[in-house]
Amino acid sequence: MRLLIAAAALAALGATPALAALKKGDKAPDFTAEGYQAGKPLHFSLADARKKGPVVLYFFPAAETQGCNIEAKMFADASDQFKAAGATLIGVTAGNLNKLASFSADTEKCSGKFPVAADPGAKIAKQYDSVLAMKPDWSDRTSYVIAKDGTVVHAYTKMDPTEHVSQTLGAVKALKAK
Repeated sequence: MRLLIAAAALAALGATPALAALKKGDKAPDFTAEGYQAGKPLHFSLADARKKGPVVLYFFPAAETQGCNIEAKMFADASDQFKAAGATLIGVTAGNLNKLASFSADTEKCSGKFPVAADPGAKIAKQYDSVLAMKPDWSDRTSYVIAKDGTVVHAYTKMDPTEHVSQTLGAVKALKAK
């Protein structure tokens, strides 16, 4: 019986949206990572990206999974709006890294419009306290907007992928309006 109660509690925890660990005003940890854009390898540096303007950093659990495919397509479709607002967009994942190159180029996902970076062992996600509770070697679905000075100006965590683009785009536009 205790095992059943523990399993139910764990399942409820996984189904409940968590709050993003880094909050507005926190300093975002700089990182570098290898990744892909349009199937081509690249090296990403958060510090270098911040020099150009705000950065939308979104963590997603795993390439080629249903929710992550939806989220990537939504970010790809909105990528011109992020660019127009002066923001750099980067997706980071610890899951299904062997599928990341094709995921980055697939027209039903990223469409080559923004880079996706590999996070083996969820090391970057751990710095951001954005690990998936039920699978701690994978990233949680958390989106951040990071200002040029490295300050978190917006954070949003929810497994449902449908609001991450509107949340981050709204924050980027508000930042630009200041």
